[in-house]
Amino acid sequence: MSSTADVIVVGGGPAGVAAALEMRRRGVEKVVILDRDPHLGGATRHCSHSPFGMFEFGRVYFGAAYGLRLEQEAAKAGVDVRTGHSVVKLGDDGSVVVTSHRGLETLSGRRVMMTTGARETPRSARLIAGDRPVGVVTTGTLQSYVAFHGLMPFRRPVIVGSEFVSLSAVLTCLLHGARPVAMIETQPYALARAPLTWFPRLVGIAFHREAEIIAILGRSRVESVSIRRNGQVETLTCDGVLLTGRFTPESSLFLQSPMGVDPGSAGPAVDQDGRSANPFYFAGGNVLRAVETGGWAFREGRAIGATLAHDLAREPASGDLVRVSFDDPIKLVVPNFLRRSALPSAAFRHFQLRFLRRARGRLHLEMDGRDTWHRQGQWLPERRILVAIPSGAPQAQQIHFSFREDV
Repeated sequence: MSSTADVIVVGGGPAGVAAALEMRRRGVEKVVILDRDPHLGGATRHCSHSPFGMFEFGRVYFGAAYGLRLEQEAAKAGVDVRTGHSVVKLGDDGSVVVTSHRGLETLSGRRVMMTTGARETPRSARLIAGDRPVGVVTTGTLQSYVAFHGLMPFRRPVIVGSEFVSLSAVLTCLLHGARPVAMIETQPYALARAPLTWFPRLVGIAFHREAEIIAILGRSRVESVSIRRNGQVETLTCDGVLLTGRFTPESSLFLQSPMGVDPGSAGPAVDQDGRSANPFYFAGGNVLRAVETGGWAFREGRAIGATLAHDLAREPASGDLVRVSFDDPIKLVVPNFLRRSALPSAAFRHFQLRFLRRARGRLHLEMDGRDTWHRQGQWLPERRILVAIPSGAPQAQQIHFSFREDV
């Protein structure tokens, strides 16, 4: 089977729904959202906490209610929502192969927007040794247990990580009858910002920096973990391990396609309009770089939806691509390249940067070898850094972020 849409949006989280709503508002007739889950909302549906929706809808929602509001807005706007549909392949011409209860089918769109979000790194990818007992989960799994099944998989877990989502995990535990034994972080500092990082200690949870989990122990379920801290190995008795953060974009469809992914962001490379190297495909939200809040993803999706609506009025853009390069210890820059044939009003007004590690020094933006912007400071990993895109940047031959670290 095959059918045609103006735009196919793959992923029904905040970015995908926002893009669809904006395109419908701008008169795009047939917008289809494909999502593998039975309901829209993405990862926010798993979150049994707030705040969501404050800037989008002018009120505060818990995660499940926010997902329901996204679903209602899509229905009200006349978006063709198809849940239970998983995309398994991207074609070069804007076609996608989809599997659902009806079997395999091919859908074609004049444009495709990818908003498949991000996921946490599981135990297998973290290379944690030891036994294989029950009770080792990621934050997303914990929140789905709580939100959809009313289950708490442990009572005394060890939490690995100190990102914003790690603090959300602490709150989920405390609100549902579990009390974490400790939080551990490999870095000498917390990755989330103060004063949020004060929360674990305020509620009596030990926070061990420069510590790593080296083995999980237990027969049928988790009984303890071995950690290395201050050069010493010690054992923490617990009944679960909660692996938080270390998000990576859900970009497997791009990996399987000729477009590939950016080595820094691990997501699809896009220009200032959210368009990939293949001009039939756009992308937005956390598939571009992990990880931002639901509100940020919504606003980004809306901005790219606006440029996509304008793009439908012309042939798919070609034009020269100018790659944005950068020095270590910068981890990524989004947008990853600029296109000279961009639309008059870009979706991205800023370059978004992340650092791999904590570093102090001067960050420079150079265009054709000329320093156009710089700032001195201490730069921390997994913190959003915004640098305005100069008006003449798409016409430059070279765009580079350099970093001169203090000795």
